[in-house]
Amino acid sequence: MSKNRIADGIAAGWRYLDARSLTETQTLQADVVIVGSGAGGATAAEQLSRAGLQVILLEMGGLLEGGQFQQQERWAYPALYQDGAGRKTADQAISILQGRTVGGSTTVNWTTSIRTPEPTLDYWRAQFDLPFSSAQLAPYFQQAEQRLNIQPWALPANANNDKLRQGCEQLGWHYSLISRNVKGCANLGYCGMGCPLNAKQSMLVTAVPAAMQHGALLITHLSARRLVWSGSAVQALEAVPVDQYFKAKASPVLRFEARHFILSAGAIGSPALLLRSEAPDPYRQLGKRTCLHPSLISGALYDEPIFGHSGAPQSVYSDQFVWPEDDQMGFKLEAAPVHPVLMASKLIGHAESHAALMRQFNQLQVCIALLRDGFHPDSQGGEVRLDNAGEPLLHYPLTPYLWQGARRALLAMAELQFAAGAKAVLPMHQQAQHYHSWAQAKAAIAGLQLAPYQSILASAHVMGGCGMSTDPAKGVVRPDGGHHQLHNLSVLDGSILPSSLGANPQLSIFALTLWQLEQLHHQLAAG
Repeated sequence: MSKNRIADGIAAGWRYLDARSLTETQTLQADVVIVGSGAGGATAAEQLSRAGLQVILLEMGGLLEGGQFQQQERWAYPALYQDGAGRKTADQAISILQGRTVGGSTTVNWTTSIRTPEPTLDYWRAQFDLPFSSAQLAPYFQQAEQRLNIQPWALPANANNDKLRQGCEQLGWHYSLISRNVKGCANLGYCGMGCPLNAKQSMLVTAVPAAMQHGALLITHLSARRLVWSGSAVQALEAVPVDQYFKAKASPVLRFEARHFILSAGAIGSPALLLRSEAPDPYRQLGKRTCLHPSLISGALYDEPIFGHSGAPQSVYSDQFVWPEDDQMGFKLEAAPVHPVLMASKLIGHAESHAALMRQFNQLQVCIALLRDGFHPDSQGGEVRLDNAGEPLLHYPLTPYLWQGARRALLAMAELQFAAGAKAVLPMHQQAQHYHSWAQAKAAIAGLQLAPYQSILASAHVMGGCGMSTDPAKGVVRPDGGHHQLHNLSVLDGSILPSSLGANPQLSIFALTLWQLEQLHHQLAAG
């Protein structure tokens, strides 16, 4: 069976256009135009095209499929990630990993699929009057899980994840097995570079080809620049091709006209397009409350080989500290795959000390702690703004409240790693050293200066910026994803989440999008 299903479909007549081949301005029309082919956009394209609507699906990245994925970081990051995996917050303090390819981040994520936690839904109901509960969303979670073959990982965890399990068991902490959206997975461990076997049930493998099979037009290498609107309606979307570095060109301009427009360019991308369009924002909510799950990193060296690059990247997690009883910032514990470039870019030290760590590559186990932001007055996320060229920057304040959570996270990871048998633990902090006992690490971490550029911070989860709320004064879109002021515009992606989740976001986006599409389909059917 071919690993390039979309390419085979195009050869058989599926509709596809690479915008880099265009030389003249033109106008295209459809029932629905969708910006972004990730979890929200591709799901919308599949559902609406199946319903008989004419759909155009736009993607800034390129069309690359299983047979083209090279399993090399030096190829994957420039080809598949925003800013070549070099995207950062405006102050450069937090690294941000987001996909930029057909399938969006679902093509390059680590397949972790977790339902929205009930405490998160409780918070949304109380603060934003959202109608969601676990029971109400259960049919949509089930639909997504069945469609994408999401189920608990059945094979033994690799050593990188198993150390997380061992540490939790020794300490009596909660842990769970992770559900993954895979089918026929060979347990390679290179999920972040695109699955060469099409085992990952990403939008690239599922929803995008299904939409194209039902007549959707896919256009790649296209940057959506501006919505043309008047009164309460969007008349058109203007977009331009990107160059070889994925920078927007000046021409030719493509104009898209449609009955309805859907933004699914992701948190950062969707707010940026609305900001460039000077969309109605009477309550100054656009771009606000952009959350990250800012993540701390802790490395541990073991006598036995870990081979953290091999096997399912994530198969065990712990919610021991996600919902603390006190007023502190919660965090989720997971493992992170260990690949050379990813590891080298996050390791501390210089020259010989850095090289010495790299020589112990196969003995290194990595824990990450995902801080749960957006739930406290001192943790309201950041704000997407535009630079002078109209490109987005995320301004994300690092508050004392966040640093308190960061210290607790570093302590928890060190304690866990020593409990799992580590001979040395190295928190990823510029002042840290190898610590050879839990007592030594505990004392040292308590004295670390937690500040930008000292603590290594990263995030693969960007949420918010077009938050949902029943009250227009608290959000950009309604619970159904419809824009509060523009009646024929919806936002269906991670940008609508009004806080972080305390869980990896892809399954939440799938379920919410399926529910919202039911409401949108009724609206479109009514004319």
